Amino acid sequence: MSTGAPVARATSVKLYSPALLALATGLARYPLTDDLRLRAEARSRSCGSAIAIGFALGEDGRICRIGMRVSACAIGQASAALLAQAAIGTDPARLRDTAAGLSAWLAGEGDLPVRWPGLEPLVPALAHPGRHGALLLPWKAACEALSSGAGSG
Repeated sequence: MSTGAPVARATSVKLYSPALLALATGLARYPLTDDLRLRAEARSRSCGSAIAIGFALGEDGRICRIGMRVSACAIGQASAALLAQAAIGTDPARLRDTAAGLSAWLAGEGDLPVRWPGLEPLVPALAHPGRHGALLLPWKAACEALSSGAGSG
């Protein structure tokens, strides 16, 4: 039985790498303000993580602003930060494709999406199914928020 503890510790160290933990500190750069009209909120039933997210689109239909309020574990915070860091200037369809790609990757049905920069710190989460919901939560909320703007002009 004593062999289980070091393995669990090693896995935890790999999951919560310095790179992953550093990502969470950047969320303050993306405050959720009232003028971000495309909005959604999501909560994970399994872990209690919650996110509120808002977007503004430019005249070209691309994301020009993003804001969020995140109450989540380090995996959820890092995932939200990675979403926010590359969202500006992105077409909403690319964000939705990345969300679908992440979901497929976590389900063992594809590779980590490469069209969204910086996702590598999330790789250790693949081996932790209990963290998959937190990782996907910001992406699901983002897709919902961007869908709320479909048809608005």
